[in-house]
Amino acid sequence: MKNLKKIKGDASFRQFFRKKNKNYNSIIVFSKKDKFKNLLVYDAINKVLIKNKILAPFLYKENYKKNYIEIQDFGNNTIFKILNKKNNNRNNYFKKIIKILNKLQLIKEKKIKNFKKKNYIIPEYKKEILIKEANLFCDWYVKKKLPAGRRGKYIKKFKKIIKKIALNLKLKNKVFVHRDFHVSNLMLLNNQIGVLDSQDALIGNPAYDVASLIDDVRFKTPMSLKKRIYNSYTKKMKKSEKHKFKNDFEILSVLRNLKIIGIFTRLSIRDRKKNYLKLIPYTWTLIGIRIHENKVFKDLKILLNEEFKINK
Repeated sequence: MKNLKKIKGDASFRQFFRKKNKNYNSIIVFSKKDKFKNLLVYDAINKVLIKNKILAPFLYKENYKKNYIEIQDFGNNTIFKILNKKNNNRNNYFKKIIKILNKLQLIKEKKIKNFKKKNYIIPEYKKEILIKEANLFCDWYVKKKLPAGRRGKYIKKFKKIIKKIALNLKLKNKVFVHRDFHVSNLMLLNNQIGVLDSQDALIGNPAYDVASLIDDVRFKTPMSLKKRIYNSYTKKMKKSEKHKFKNDFEILSVLRNLKIIGIFTRLSIRDRKKNYLKLIPYTWTLIGIRIHENKVFKDLKILLNEEFKINK
């Protein structure tokens, strides 16, 4: 194709190109591997967001046989970049982000037609999936860090504890979960905040995307701001709901960030993407913050401290 410029990708197997058209720019998303999720599902979820008045990239055209779709270009102005500039009002931006999250969680559609005119049903974020994801910590990080003689017993204990923790989740899987909801996946376009990277969306726990936003491993925030964002989301909840939500928020934050340590290690070993390793120390910091707040983590805290010192 003519007029294409490769742009920085992400942690997936996708490639992105900016295409210059006569009157507008577009993005070519190329994905030979996992193309069902990265092309068909991505567009289907975007259609749901657009239908619910949430800004998401619309489809210009698709060529599934040649492994690409052409979608709206949201530019380069991520909320991550904006919040890292001086003199921005972080509180205002996070209030707007919480409003978008509230809109996402009001989505009722679970079945969508993709561009092949076939129904796609958004799956449930079952506990089994959460457990499997958290176990990526063992599959990659533990196997890298611990000698073979100590691994087996450690991994067995870890998996048993993680299963027990996941069973302590209180809230039902009832809302749309973006699953990677953080400021690097949010864009400012024409004074509106748009949402990217929605292909992994599931129906799950309302605390998951809140944990993803507040305990974002890429964007360091002080505890004071974390608390303000959290309170902004939970302010209208009843006391009994707040207790359950806090429990699930802490559990999902820890499970998610253990998964992320595993994924970042995998990216460095399997895909030679070493730049993600620099994010692991702050990910440990976030785990340390949450692991001290809930008795459900007692055994996990002891186990992690055996080999990896967790500091609050």
